[in-house]
Amino acid sequence: MPGAVTVAVVGTPGVSKELGKKGTTSDLTLYNTVRDGHAETIVEPGQFPDKFPPLVNALGMADQCLLVISELNRAVAESIATLELVDVPTHVVLGPAVGEAEVARLLKGGRLETAPRLPLDFVKLREMLEAWNAPERPGPPVAVLDHVFPVKGVGTVALGVVRQGTLRAHEKHRLWPSPKEVEVRSIQVHDVDRKEAGCGERVGLALKGVEADEVSRGETLAPAGARSEGAHLSSRDFVKCRYYRGDLMDGIHLHLSVGLQVVPVVVEHFATPTGTLETDRPVVYQPGEAALLIDLSAAPGPRIVGRLTLSGPA
Repeated sequence: MPGAVTVAVVGTPGVSKELGKKGTTSDLTLYNTVRDGHAETIVEPGQFPDKFPPLVNALGMADQCLLVISELNRAVAESIATLELVDVPTHVVLGPAVGEAEVARLLKGGRLETAPRLPLDFVKLREMLEAWNAPERPGPPVAVLDHVFPVKGVGTVALGVVRQGTLRAHEKHRLWPSPKEVEVRSIQVHDVDRKEAGCGERVGLALKGVEADEVSRGETLAPAGARSEGAHLSSRDFVKCRYYRGDLMDGIHLHLSVGLQVVPVVVEHFATPTGTLETDRPVVYQPGEAALLIDLSAAPGPRIVGRLTLSGPA
């Protein structure tokens, strides 16, 4: 049926190649399938667990998640710790060498304890993905960018997903969090030229008014006034990862993951569950949006510190 969905596949590498055709490859690897007008984008964090940001970026792109457990290892454990704090609908997929009882013990006490579980059956997984669609979010158009590169004869081309509203060719939008205004010269959806793209669709955008090296992952196309940006932020509703072994204190240096942006941050003041944060550069966000604190130097144990809600400027 027509529609579109982006699915993160985490826990076990190499599964996604059975679900789609390999496309863009970086620290993330994307696989694409279009069946009867229904488009599926599969995102796999290819450089995880050596690097942690690909995991949170894959989850930040996703409408749904498949946690594939083929063996119990560090990647699975850290994926579980992170997924417990991320609000992405998740199905747990069990490989043939993993028992139901040991997985139940692993997930006990977290949000994945009640997540649907199913065996690693690619036919049934493909059928399930065909029935999924991104949620509709009405409002002004918002497209979050995940890759950008120069194309000879075209100029700057950005890849991303429309997260809200309908994006149309020849519209001009702000490239958040910068003040720069750019024009959407043309739109492609899975290599097909389109005049517009709807919520949940993966797009390739030819942009006028910006060079490729001026655009970073996580930057957002949206009208003026549709988003917020800043580096001095207030937060609330902090929830600490139950497996993180460090302590959160005033002045600690960590990283903040918001949307697809991962930036250095200083926790200026912390008093559970509120705090004030200072990032090393402005980030784009919406007041009330969830974000993650991560500790890239944590060892041993997971690098996810906790989840918080961005309230607005501090």
